[in-house]
Amino acid sequence: MKDERINSVLTPILIGGSLILLISFAIRSTFGLFQIPIASDFLWNRSEFSLAIAIQNLAWGVGTPLFSAFAEKYGDRKAIAIGLILYAIGIFISSTATTPEAHQTLNFLIGFGIAGSGFGPILAVVGRATSPEKRSLALGITTASGSAGQVVGPPLASILLSFLPWSSVFEIFSIILLITLILVPILKTESNTNINNENEKISNVVFVALKDPTYSMLFFGFFSCGFQLAFITAHFPAFIVESSSPIIEGSLISLVCSSVEGLGALSMALIGLFNIIGCLIAGALGKGHYKKYLLSLIYTGRTVAAILFILLPITPTSIAIFSIVMGALWLATVPLTSGIIGHIYGLKFMGTLYGIVFFSHQLGSFVGVWLGGLFYDMYGSYDIVWWVGIGVGAFSAIIHLPIREKPLSNTNIQTA
Repeated sequence: MKDERINSVLTPILIGGSLILLISFAIRSTFGLFQIPIASDFLWNRSEFSLAIAIQNLAWGVGTPLFSAFAEKYGDRKAIAIGLILYAIGIFISSTATTPEAHQTLNFLIGFGIAGSGFGPILAVVGRATSPEKRSLALGITTASGSAGQVVGPPLASILLSFLPWSSVFEIFSIILLITLILVPILKTESNTNINNENEKISNVVFVALKDPTYSMLFFGFFSCGFQLAFITAHFPAFIVESSSPIIEGSLISLVCSSVEGLGALSMALIGLFNIIGCLIAGALGKGHYKKYLLSLIYTGRTVAAILFILLPITPTSIAIFSIVMGALWLATVPLTSGIIGHIYGLKFMGTLYGIVFFSHQLGSFVGVWLGGLFYDMYGSYDIVWWVGIGVGAFSAIIHLPIREKPLSNTNIQTA
């Protein structure tokens, strides 16, 4: 009998995977709010904590293809459970760390934990459990759940930090991650071989992909996505706090927050809220339109939004508008990029192939976060990094246009 999960969108697998992503990303999206409290406690330079977050992003990128390959060989649930445990351990031990080197080392562990509980393994699970007609929408819904976490995470962290030390907040987050393990048993799928040809080998698929110019374009194009998102996640709250322009009192924003610290948390929540909408729209559009053109439009929109934001006066209203626009474009690239990979190279090893491309995303994240802290310490502002992000965004808008969005035949893969 045909598995009914294949024919529906809102399956237990999608719901369970979405909840895990929501919790994982809710916690991950809060790290920018800890930058000032931790640096103030230990009198660190901005670049020292930034390097810890940059290492976290790099480890996330390295870990994603490894966890995806592990999941495809030994089981999705095992990979995701290990990821959640590593994530919880890394954050818990970080609550006692007092040196930059300790935080940097532990953020490597946290990054691997995020990889195991992040897009690579979970999008692959959802993709295999959904029919081709509904797969793009299902991937959009799953990605949107990560955005929902960003709506919840920063305000929750801001509230907790208002009456608890940052170390206690880290301990609470580690407990939440361990509780999330109860969702893992839901992610039970049929064997991968009922979707792809049994003769396909991961080495053949990876070899064919690496020789394909389209795969290279996806790889290099995803760099700017990571650069922009990680820079904003890690530095935007501090950028807002230290900007002399935002005056909350008397503005419409004062109705929902009364301080620049609150405005920083609000901006991240707005990004997450409108990212939910953006991911759902991207997932829905990805079914009937060329995904490469949608990706190019997203990167173009980000580039234009960033140019206008830094050239115009920075006010609470401009911060809110920028957060809304950037949020709508935030993770909309993920269902489209993962959808292209599954469409071209098949679903059996989609997690691994997406994970390799995602490494480029996280390499960009590393550079964006690290350069943000480094240039801030050197020049006392983030201006240069904003313009670097604009440049790489324009590059990505262009490089996606020549992508060949056509499935490869099984014969090409098996004879590689």
